[in-house]
Amino acid sequence: MTFRKKSGREIRKIQSNDPGYPPVLHEYLDEDVPSVVTAIGDMGLLNTKLIGFFCSVKCPGKLIIQVHDLAHELGRAGTTVISGFHSPVEQECLRILLRGTQPVVICPARSMEKMRIRAEYRKPLDQGRLLFLSPFLDKPHRTTAQSALRRNYYVAALANQIFVAHAKPGGKTEQFCYDILKWRKPVFTLPNEANEHLLAVGAKPAVRDIGY
Repeated sequence: MTFRKKSGREIRKIQSNDPGYPPVLHEYLDEDVPSVVTAIGDMGLLNTKLIGFFCSVKCPGKLIIQVHDLAHELGRAGTTVISGFHSPVEQECLRILLRGTQPVVICPARSMEKMRIRAEYRKPLDQGRLLFLSPFLDKPHRTTAQSALRRNYYVAALANQIFVAHAKPGGKTEQFCYDILKWRKPVFTLPNEANEHLLAVGAKPAVRDIGY
């Protein structure tokens, strides 16, 4: 492992042959496995049960309240949530989770070399309940559609269970869900007519005790 400083925080560079490298990445990503991952925070959070959280950029309003309720439930349960927290619904859930005490893993779809650590992240980092983990080393410095998609597969590989609040029919998130279902990982979604296309192909209806 090597270390570099970023705004007083250590950025750990973990090679794929390092003992600290997450082994599940080799298991699920095959030739797409990143040769290096970078981290800021406590890597021990990866040893907890991880719920991967995803939502399309556009989400029906009737689902948003249900997603917020589930985020509060996960927070009360102390469940570790891992996500890119990029779409509007994902970002709102991150705000809910950070107000709690449970662990959170944020996976940026970009290099962390020039990434600014926001003020609201500093306390949970100091408390050891927030981890930044990226599959990108030196670039890109901004999130792209391609890097976001690659990041999503990375998150799904790390997660024990997957929760998809909504995947727009015909969109990239829907195709992503189909691919993850082939991995035989548990995939959950909200039981709503807006998600019938996901339930029809094998996603399970999310219940209140998901992630407990």
